[in-house]
Amino acid sequence: MHPWLAQRTAGFDSSGIRKMFALGAQMRDPINLSIGQPDFPVPAAVKDEICRNVQADRNGYTATEGILDLRKKLEGLIDTQWGHHPNRRLMVSSGTSGALNLALMALINPGDEVIYFDPYFVMYPALVELAGGVSVQIDTYPDFQIDVEKVRAAITPKTKMIILNSPSNPTGVCCSEEAMRGLALLAQEKNICLVSDEIYSHFHFDSPALSPLKWNPDTLVIDGFSKSYAMTGLRVGFVHGPAEVIDTLAKLQQFTYVCAPAPMQWGAITALDLDMHAEIDRYRQKRDTLVAGLQGYYQLTVPGGAFYAFPKLPDGCSGEEFLERAIAHELLIIPGNIFSRSDSHFRISYAVDDRTLDRGIAALQKIARG
Repeated sequence: MHPWLAQRTAGFDSSGIRKMFALGAQMRDPINLSIGQPDFPVPAAVKDEICRNVQADRNGYTATEGILDLRKKLEGLIDTQWGHHPNRRLMVSSGTSGALNLALMALINPGDEVIYFDPYFVMYPALVELAGGVSVQIDTYPDFQIDVEKVRAAITPKTKMIILNSPSNPTGVCCSEEAMRGLALLAQEKNICLVSDEIYSHFHFDSPALSPLKWNPDTLVIDGFSKSYAMTGLRVGFVHGPAEVIDTLAKLQQFTYVCAPAPMQWGAITALDLDMHAEIDRYRQKRDTLVAGLQGYYQLTVPGGAFYAFPKLPDGCSGEEFLERAIAHELLIIPGNIFSRSDSHFRISYAVDDRTLDRGIAALQKIARG
């Protein structure tokens, strides 16, 4: 380790994800089922609005909290969906990852415990550690559903935060209404901050979208435009929650990210008027195609949302061994141990065109047949 580097950077590793990008760049025609971003383009109306604002020289700083027009529009949508809470405030962030990082910096003191669920989004352990927190991971295998009593048993006097991600990356599984309600009420009872990472909120295939905000008005909700409108590189997210918490996040944003990119915020206003149901329906169809194609070959908990599946590895096969087999078939997937303490599954992203998905299914079937 270089002597200049801080010790806190040594506890996590992004080499697994970087390896996938490097492998993909070397392959001539890879079957890439590793990338977690939509395969549809940013809607034309959004691109046009961004370009208009760039040409109009709306390229400077905005208010740290975000453009007022965007905040008001988002607040109206949230009030319509979940009811108005007078103490709730909203801030536009530099992506949802930026919002999560700010939330941890604002709320976590050194030694505070943060509960989240295994398998988990790869960024959670790293950001918790950077904030000085202690990760408490609760196992959700084999069906990836949350047991609220396990959460209750894991709570200690040091527990400060619970992070919920539904639909989940990497499993695509949606938290049940019963578990979500129980988690929301438990956090309220124990006066623990419940952070709901809702970046896949549009991608619910079998049931309506739910948020713990329905039962706990102090839930800190993080969402954004990256997945729903394919704006992954444009870095516009938002976070809403108790006013004093959001005010502190805004203060921290002022001294870190400053603000979300101005032209992209104007584009986000336009995005909120668009109907994305056709795109979501296509992803439901991709999910169904993948589930049918893997049936009889792999054990799989059917994903209810997002655009991931998390099949079980063949018996006796490690994630590294399976990755080698996949690469031999020009297939890129991500071993499950990047998202988990367990090395028993692998992640597929079906956010790809139909030809790539069909090729991927065929390759996975060949691998399973040996």
